[in-house]
Amino acid sequence: MSLVEKQHQLIEDLNLIPDIQERLSALTAYAARMRLDPAQRVDANLVPGCVSRVWLHGELCEGLTRFDCEADSPMVKALAAVLCDLYSGVTPAEVIAVEPEIWQQCHFTKMLSPTRLNGLSQVRRLLREKTATWL
Repeated sequence: MSLVEKQHQLIEDLNLIPDIQERLSALTAYAARMRLDPAQRVDANLVPGCVSRVWLHGELCEGLTRFDCEADSPMVKALAAVLCDLYSGVTPAEVIAVEPEIWQQCHFTKMLSPTRLNGLSQVRRLLREKTATWL
């Protein structure tokens, strides 16, 4: 499945939940399964520009990307985990080329503060930067 297809499926699945608050709650439960190895919680993996501390680790395995994250805030972790999961298991070229549509398509931009939206853009920026080194 391509990254575009993967993203559209995720958006479709989330939009089955009619209430935006419940969608955000679903993301928190979704992110609970993501674990970052404590050895990866180092300053080099911190996402700059986030109010909460967010660690992002990425690697290339057999030509496909894999990202994991951790954060101090459960909601921030949930949002970052969605991006990590979305951009994992695809080619580096797809990570660079495909921007996340989930925030707008699921109407999360109406519910998230400008600070959180900025933090998400910083996570996305770091995902691109890490991936660019693998091309």
